[in-house]
Amino acid sequence: MNTPFDPSKFTAPKAKPLPVILLLDVSGSMGGEKIDNMNEAVRDMLDVFRGNETSETEIWVSIITFGSEVTLHQPLASANNIQWQTLAAGGMTPLGVALEMAKAMIEDKDVVPSRAYRPTVVLVSDGQPNDGWKGALRDFVNEGRSAKCDRMAMAIGADADKAVLGAFIEGTQNPLFYAENARQMKDFFKFVTMSVTLRTKSQAPNAIPPASSIDVQPTTIGARQESAVPTAPDADDGGYW
Repeated sequence: MNTPFDPSKFTAPKAKPLPVILLLDVSGSMGGEKIDNMNEAVRDMLDVFRGNETSETEIWVSIITFGSEVTLHQPLASANNIQWQTLAAGGMTPLGVALEMAKAMIEDKDVVPSRAYRPTVVLVSDGQPNDGWKGALRDFVNEGRSAKCDRMAMAIGADADKAVLGAFIEGTQNPLFYAENARQMKDFFKFVTMSVTLRTKSQAPNAIPPASSIDVQPTTIGARQESAVPTAPDADDGGYW
């Protein structure tokens, strides 16, 4: 006896999500050029992500901001479906609550499914956290699914708490990146963008591409400390903050 034809049985496999979670400091000290340049850099990142979906991999993005309050600025969604909402600066630096929110998202398999590839989590800050952040940071880096994420961090300006940001990336292959002008911030976000898009094209998307395989090489804390002679800002880089 022939089996009846059922077209619903013939479905193409869904692309696996590759989550990118941005933890962005939008405290009062991020006002002016800093927040303007961050808005531009994240918008450019999303534009590139939209053009890099494959049949096997789809980039999902979530944005958590911490300033006057901790806000899920963008719930985790396909980059193709995100309508960018401009960030505004104000308030303190409640990093601990932001980390708790990010961890809760990553641990929830209804939000980040088991079939998802290893998430990339990016922390950007220009100041020092003002809340009880130590336990939240320790749990994020050492426990559960969040401990397996690729983690990157960028310190903006000399007042950023480099010890906190350095602890966030502990155990990864990533250096602590640094920006004191618009060009350096854009280079960092381009680096993140290229790292993620290389993974979508890889046969092993869970593997993090080496920094040497990425065309853009952002400024790092180490390189800044080795440079004893300050240079004047380029005319087109937005100036120092």
